[in-house]
Amino acid sequence: MELEMMDNKNTKETYSQNAYSKQEAYDKAKKRVGQIKGFYWHLLSYIVINIVILIMIYRTVDSAHFWTFNVFSTVFYWGIGLFFHFLGVFGKNLFLGKDWENKKINEILEKEEKQNWE
Repeated sequence: MELEMMDNKNTKETYSQNAYSKQEAYDKAKKRVGQIKGFYWHLLSYIVINIVILIMIYRTVDSAHFWTFNVFSTVFYWGIGLFFHFLGVFGKNLFLGKDWENKKINEILEKEEKQNWE
């Protein structure tokens, strides 16, 4: 009887932990989707607003002065900000990969193990 009560208690704890993990995973996924959505809105506004700005400048400036850095400075500097926004959203695992650290640790351990055997 006591063993049965312990199993019941462990089952409840496991169920509670599992439900918490599912909620935690959902919240994390929802936050990630929000970050991605925010980046795409930022990208869309970058494209639309810069096109409008460039068209307005093109209509008011002669063609010789249009191709200067001053005209494209907004595009350039905002592009830098957009790039860092991209890195913040997608760049976490862009260069080294998600499991890079674990793979590197295993690689070093294997090398050390081989050296110990030699």
